[in-house]
Amino acid sequence: MVDRDTVQLTDQQRLVRDSIRDICSDFDQSYWREKDVQGEYPHEFADALADGGWFGALLPEAYDGAGMGTEEVVVMMEEIAASGGGFSAAQAVHGAIYNSVPLVKYGSESMKDDLLPKVARGEESIQAFGLTEPNAGSDSTSIETRAERDGDAYVIDGQKIWISRVDASDYIVLMARTTPKAEVEKRTQGLTMFLVDLDDAYAQDGLEIEQIDKTASGAVHSYELFFESLRVPATAVIGEVDEGFYQMLDGLNEERLAIAAECIGLGEAAIEAGVEYANEREVFGRAIGSNQAIQHPLAEAHARVQAAKSMVYDAASEAEAGSQKDVGARANMSKFLAADAAFEAADAAVQTHGGFGIAREYDVERYFREARLTRLVPITQQLALNYIGENVLGLPRSY
Repeated sequence: MVDRDTVQLTDQQRLVRDSIRDICSDFDQSYWREKDVQGEYPHEFADALADGGWFGALLPEAYDGAGMGTEEVVVMMEEIAASGGGFSAAQAVHGAIYNSVPLVKYGSESMKDDLLPKVARGEESIQAFGLTEPNAGSDSTSIETRAERDGDAYVIDGQKIWISRVDASDYIVLMARTTPKAEVEKRTQGLTMFLVDLDDAYAQDGLEIEQIDKTASGAVHSYELFFESLRVPATAVIGEVDEGFYQMLDGLNEERLAIAAECIGLGEAAIEAGVEYANEREVFGRAIGSNQAIQHPLAEAHARVQAAKSMVYDAASEAEAGSQKDVGARANMSKFLAADAAFEAADAAVQTHGGFGIAREYDVERYFREARLTRLVPITQQLALNYIGENVLGLPRSY
C-alpha cells in the first residue's frame, strides 16, 4: 500500500484522520462502484457520517458542533476521497458540511438556534446551494432568479442549474436578486441569500426539479431547478438583504482548500490502484511495474500529488490567521495544482491498466471521469489562473 501519511499532522488532525478512516473502512470500492453504476446517492455512507456528528464539523460547540476548522476538514475530505470513494464520495457530503457556515456567520439567532443543532446531530441537512443559472455560471452577479418582497414574505421566480444533492437535502441556501442589476452601483450588490425549506417548496408547487444526465459522479446527482411564485417568509433571509454576494464570498477560500484536499485524495486513490495493478499484472514473465514506461508516469503523478498536498496542508494551517489576500492566493494555487495532479494520476492509472483501464470493475475509469470534473468545479482551472494572474502577479484583469 502506498504511504499516504506524508505530511505532519496535529493531534487533532490525526484524530480526524483515524476516525474517518474507520468509518470509510465499511465502504469499499465495490460499494462506490455500485453506487456510480446504479446512480444511487450513498445514503448509508452519508448517514454514517451524520450519525457521528461530522456534518457539524464546522459548527460551533454552542450549537452541538465539533468546532473544527479548515485544518481538520482538509484531512477529513482527503481521507474520504482516498478511501476509494474518490471525488464523488467527498462531494456526497461536502455541502452538508459547508452550506451551514453562512448561517453561523450571518443567520438570525432564531434560525441558528432552531436548525444548527439539528444539522450537527445529523437530523437535518443543508446539502444544496443554489447559485448557478443557465445564463450565469462563473459570472454569478448576472443571476436572473428574483425575489420580490410581498408583505412579510418574498416571492421567488427563476431557474437554477447544476445544483447538486437536492435529493439528499432538507434545505437549500438560495441566491436570488432582490434589487435589479440596473439599479445598483456595483454588480455585486443586490443579491440576497435565502434559506429555503425544500419540503415546503414542493408542497407549494413552487419548485420543480429535473435531474441532469451526466457522465461523472453518478452517485451525486445534479439538477435543474424551476421556481415559480415560491413564497418564503422574510425570516428566511440569511444576513442582510442585497448583501448576499459578499456573504457568499466569506469562507469561499477555505472551502476551496477542502475541494483541493478532495482532489488530493482522488489522486492518491488512483495511484494506489495503479501501483497495485502494476505489481500484480504480469506480461512476458514479469510484473509490468518493472518497466520504466509504467513506473515513471506513476512516480511522476505521485510526486505531483504529494507536492500539491504539501501546499494544501500548509495553506490550511494558515487559513484562520492569514490575510484574505494571502489565503485566496494559496487556495486558488492549491486547487489548480491539486486538480491537475489528480487528473495526471488518474490518467497514469488508466494507462497502467491498459485495456482494463476502461473496465468498470477496476475503478480507475471512474477516477478518471471524476478527475476531469475537478478541473471544472467549483471553478475552472482558467479562472484560478485568472485570480493568480491578477491578485498575485499584479497583471491587468483579463475577464
